[in-house]
Amino acid sequence: MKLPHWPIPYGKKAIDLGLSRIKEILAKIGNPHLKLPPVVHVAGTNGKGSTIAYLKAILEAAGYKVHRYISPHLVRFNERITLAGQEIEDNFLTKIIEECRIASGDMPLTFFEGITAAAFLAFSRVQADILLLETGLGGGLDATNVMDSPLMSIITPISLDHVEYLGNTIALIAKEKAGIIKKNSKCVLSWQLSEAMEVLVQECEGIGANYYAWGKHWDFASAQNRFLFKSNKRTTLEFPMPSLYGLHQIVNAATAIAAIDCLESFNISKQHIDYGLTHTFWPARLQKITSGALFDMLESESEMWLDGAHNVGGAQMLIASIENMPEKLPLYLINGWSKDRDIAGFLEYFIGKTEFFCATHIKSEPLSESSYNIYQVAVEMGFNAECSESIKEAVEKCLVHAKGKRIRILICGSLYLSGDVLAVNQGMI
Repeated sequence: MKLPHWPIPYGKKAIDLGLSRIKEILAKIGNPHLKLPPVVHVAGTNGKGSTIAYLKAILEAAGYKVHRYISPHLVRFNERITLAGQEIEDNFLTKIIEECRIASGDMPLTFFEGITAAAFLAFSRVQADILLLETGLGGGLDATNVMDSPLMSIITPISLDHVEYLGNTIALIAKEKAGIIKKNSKCVLSWQLSEAMEVLVQECEGIGANYYAWGKHWDFASAQNRFLFKSNKRTTLEFPMPSLYGLHQIVNAATAIAAIDCLESFNISKQHIDYGLTHTFWPARLQKITSGALFDMLESESEMWLDGAHNVGGAQMLIASIENMPEKLPLYLINGWSKDRDIAGFLEYFIGKTEFFCATHIKSEPLSESSYNIYQVAVEMGFNAECSESIKEAVEKCLVHAKGKRIRILICGSLYLSGDVLAVNQGMI
């Protein structure tokens, strides 16, 4: 399903943080959030989805049935709701959406509030051993934050993003993300900037959460073809490099292992962790495109990589991972954005490292920034740039500029852009 028939976002704002409306609609449909399996609630700026993907793969390797809630989707809405390991089917999705629509009456729900209520309803009706629950935006005021006693909360790396909603400093954003941490609950704190970690630890200690923090209780170190996980709960262990590429994926994999350390009631062995780490698939996270319509356009054994990085923290990790690749190739950057994002802040990390830049429009995003505006930012920053109105046109412009030489094309700037790329590559649009 591309999108469900309900809800329609109200007013001019697609985002309106707060818990009063979600609690009201949940009450109208029988409070399904109180009938869920144990919940692992995940907030952060970067790495939420990848950390959840690793956890899901590890738990399923150990034989557990896993619910998962993520956002946004890339190609099909069904990607957001996984029931006991399987994406929700169209008929069931339509049924629960309709139940929520009827129950809501004329309530002014945001789109995310409506689909989150529907997801909780679906999760309450299918048996599973655990629910991996990703916040949509922020933490304390996010529509997912309605559980009083989650099994665990996880805070992945925090950086500046959505400052108009969450605050314009790392400390303010960390404070909002920390809103998912609950008294007497476990909390895993991933690698953080010092100002974020200070806020998160203060929050945990202030409310009496049992926290397990990077740098204090656990750590990791990478080596060739493996990485080490060190903690005060176990002896130092070697793990295989995760199947997802990029230096940041070692952070996410280590965070998942730290979370597994805290799931004492689950029977998970090192072999389950090894298998999960090496069999995790998470599209548009430094994903190498190896087949499909866009891949077929490539010449001279050129490469195409896709990543959903869309903020400064993501840019730092992304360019570091590209530069860490064993083979050096000229970098060609295709970039598309939603409106009101820090384009210049992102592109700063690619100055002097990109041979050619092509701005493009995101067809699936109503609030897409125009390719010309992105192009203007790039030109002012000194990039050799052009603009296009489609992914295929952008790839063509890269290839024309390359004049037959072998290149590495990197497409990034928005998860919505990643969804367009995957859909075009699969021949769906």
